[in-house]
Amino acid sequence: MTDAVILVILVIALIFGVKGTVKHFKGEGACCGGGSGTVKAKRKSLKNPKLGEKTIQIEGMHCDHCRQSVMSELNKIDGVAAKVDLKKNRAVVSYDRPVKEEDLRQAVERAGFKVSSIA
Repeated sequence: MTDAVILVILVIALIFGVKGTVKHFKGEGACCGGGSGTVKAKRKSLKNPKLGEKTIQIEGMHCDHCRQSVMSELNKIDGVAAKVDLKKNRAVVSYDRPVKEEDLRQAVERAGFKVSSIA
């Protein structure tokens, strides 16, 4: 009887473990210090007409917490509004004033990730 109870407990633990792992690898769960939930970065709109757009390819993002961290850091730059696509590993940055690529690179690095290109 004791063996059956232990077996049931192990099966339940295995089910929860597999479920969490699947969510993690699909980019839906939290990782990278994100805890059990996600941190919501505020959406930012430009205050003036858009001058242009840059696409930043980013290495190392794995989950929504990663995406939110990058978006939050980029949106701290004056005149910049960012949207980050986790599946494509990139951020599309709109700007309403001149912005230095180095400022964009540093923002991504502050979030803990590497920029592979900016176009």
